[in-house]
Amino acid sequence: MPSTLTDRLHSLRTRIATATARAGRPAGSVELLAVSKTFPASLIAEAAATGQTLFGENRVQEALAKIPKLPPTLRWHLIGHLQSNKIRKILPYVEAIHSVDSLKLARDIQRIATELDLHPAIYLEVNLGQESSKSGFSADTLPIHLPELLTLDRLRILGLMAIPPWQPDPEASRPAFAQLRQLRDQLTHQTHHPLPGLSMGMSHDFEVAIEEGATIVRVGSALFGER
Repeated sequence: MPSTLTDRLHSLRTRIATATARAGRPAGSVELLAVSKTFPASLIAEAAATGQTLFGENRVQEALAKIPKLPPTLRWHLIGHLQSNKIRKILPYVEAIHSVDSLKLARDIQRIATELDLHPAIYLEVNLGQESSKSGFSADTLPIHLPELLTLDRLRILGLMAIPPWQPDPEASRPAFAQLRQLRDQLTHQTHHPLPGLSMGMSHDFEVAIEEGATIVRVGSALFGER
C-alpha cells in the first residue's frame, strides 16, 4: 500500500479508472465514496485537501460529531444501518442514505423529509446472501414493495446497494455483484423507472464490482489504512 494518504488516493483513482475502462464504461462513471468511519476529522480534512469531497459514515452520532468540524463543501452519505429515531437528526446533513432496508424505514424517511422540506437520495439495501446478520430487502420481496416505494415522492431512489457475503477472493464476489445488477435491470423493466445507481464494492473487491456495473464504491481501509 502506498505510504501517504495522497499517494493512496491517487492509486485508488487510477485503479478505479482502469477498471472502468476495462469494463468498457465511460470515464468518470464510477464515484469513490471514502468511508471515514472511526477516522478523525483531521484525516478527513487531509483527504479533502487532495480533492476527495465525498465521504461516508456508518453511525449517526459519529457523523454529527465530525461534519460541523469540516468544510461545508464536503458531501456526506450515510452507509450504516439507520434507526428511525435518528432520521430527523441526520437528514439535514447527508445527501444520500445507502441503507434503506425496509418499507417502514422508507415511509419514516418520507414523513420526516416532508416535515423538513427535504428530498433525500436513497439506495435500497438488498440482502443478497439472506444473511441473518444483515438487513435488507430480499431479491424476492423487493419487486413486490418497489411500486409503493416509488410513490414516496420525497425520496429520490437512485438504485440498489448490497454487501455480499465476505469472500477472501474478490472474484468469488462477482456472481453477487452480477446478481444485484440483474435485479436492478429487472426492476427497471418492471416499473419503467430508472434506477441507475449500484452501490457495491469495498476496499478488497471494488474493481470486480466496477466490472459488474458499480456506480459508487465504498472504500475505507485502502485509503485511510486499517482501523
